[in-house]
Amino acid sequence: MAIPPVLASKDARDELPRALKRFREEGIAAAPLIFGAHRKAEAVIIPFELYAELLPIIEDMEIAALVRQRAARGPATPLSEVAGRLGLDPGDYR
Repeated sequence: MAIPPVLASKDARDELPRALKRFREEGIAAAPLIFGAHRKAEAVIIPFELYAELLPIIEDMEIAALVRQRAARGPATPLSEVAGRLGLDPGDYR
């Protein structure tokens, strides 16, 4: 699918009713409404059905970013080691 033209924010506001009609008629295959100040792509409006399909992927991307952030902090400390430092029985946490 070719990327539709980027509309100025004011033009996108005027286009919104037509985009909603397109979403109702074409469903997930409808072209998105892309807009931003000075025709610089800043936001996209997509059919809800497409958003629902993308949500699990978006969540996976958020989790992956969190994992990368935590991994960059260095190696993790095993829970049994933390328990031992706190005076708890490390065997309960293996």
